[in-house]
Amino acid sequence: MKRKITLKQIAKELDVSISTVSKALSNSKEISEDTTQKIQAFAKLYNYRPNNIALSLKNRKTKTIGILIPEIVHHFFSTVIRGIELVANNRGYNVIVGLSNESFTKEIINMEMLANGSIDGFILSISKETLLKQDYHHFHATINQGMPIVLFDRVVNEVKCDKVVVDDFKGSVKAVNKLISTGCKNIALITTMDYVSVGRLRTQGYLEALQEHKMHADSNLILKIDDSLDVEDQLDNLENEVENFFKVNKKIDGVFAVNELYAVTAMKVVRKLGLHIPNDVQVIGFTDGVLSKHARPSLTTVSQHGQKIGEKAADLLIDRLERDELEEADYIEESDRNEHFKTVVIETALIERDSTK
Repeated sequence: MKRKITLKQIAKELDVSISTVSKALSNSKEISEDTTQKIQAFAKLYNYRPNNIALSLKNRKTKTIGILIPEIVHHFFSTVIRGIELVANNRGYNVIVGLSNESFTKEIINMEMLANGSIDGFILSISKETLLKQDYHHFHATINQGMPIVLFDRVVNEVKCDKVVVDDFKGSVKAVNKLISTGCKNIALITTMDYVSVGRLRTQGYLEALQEHKMHADSNLILKIDDSLDVEDQLDNLENEVENFFKVNKKIDGVFAVNELYAVTAMKVVRKLGLHIPNDVQVIGFTDGVLSKHARPSLTTVSQHGQKIGEKAADLLIDRLERDELEEADYIEESDRNEHFKTVVIETALIERDSTK
């Protein structure tokens, strides 16, 4: 009996990328006919089953939901998982959590691993590398083979599925309006690179609030942080970059940071430079996590309501799974089987603490 093989092993054996193997097995037009035939023949030889998602759904239900998140230490994602588990357990489902580590390749591997009969559907937030590549073939393949997906937080229009998002734009407008209302004249933005949708929307909210108040948006007051500085062993470099930013822009009297880490780092730098929070510089961050509550001074933040996002995502997925079961049993008329995907928007809340006046 021939040994079974994984997507990763096929890629290694044929000296191609995992993405190429995944696309070839899905008959993607992006891959040449010769390469597709070679990969499919190799996969068949070693008993690889590209249609295991559909087979699993046809033959049995696992009553298990797969969760795929970009990072495990982020407070926001942990609260989303809590919300998913709460609803899933109440409705008779279990959960399995996978981690992409912001990697396109790991995202594909995790989806293949979890979809091999272990789960009935996915709730996931897209990795940064996938957003950068703008390659969503693995999501399309999963959905086309009969397994529903719910995207949360980081979503894209190209993937047709249910989605749960935070109103990042309005949340940012609220935050900057707060800084303006308390007298800030030179408000800095510490943000991410534009390809991450949430960072882009929060940046747009910052610019909109300034425009509403007829304040000039100074590009010198916008610091875009490279993602590589977000990890633990790079925090000193992150702090140095923020410190240099403040030294060049001595007039800053307000800071809006698109995540908690950047906000707390900014507060550390402000104190290091001998300035007082909030008298000299006021700071607001996004995501109401542990750092916000225990920072000194405590941080004013925009709360994303992560648990509520998780609860809604779980309800959307389970509703769709159970509706599909009814359709398979012919309890629903053909005219009612059209796909009507929902995008649920969760409103943010401004949590005021000691970092603002």
